[in-house]
Amino acid sequence: MSSKLLILFCGLIVSVHCTSVVVGRTHDVHKVYEAEYEANSIPFFKRSQEVSIEYPVGDQKIKGIAIIDLQNGKAEPSITSGGIGFGFAKIKLKSERGSGYKFRLEVYA
Repeated sequence: MSSKLLILFCGLIVSVHCTSVVVGRTHDVHKVYEAEYEANSIPFFKRSQEVSIEYPVGDQKIKGIAIIDLQNGKAEPSITSGGIGFGFAKIKLKSERGSGYKFRLEVYA
């Protein structure tokens, strides 16, 4: 019983400290977009950036999005509109106050 609780607790700690976002399918599909986004830190300020991606190829839609934190910081990526099942996605990248961020964005269709 105690080993199950320990495994559950460790899993919760890992999920809390993870700031990468992966939604949909990222294997057995084609990668159609890959880019890195980076912002340097400015003391006492939060850095943010909105990224718009369009994938207008016939009827194909986005099947997966991976936003990978390359600094393992406390930055917050989020998908604000579109995404899985759509031909577009808007993604917001936001840093913690006083620090920067570095993300790799991958889109699959």
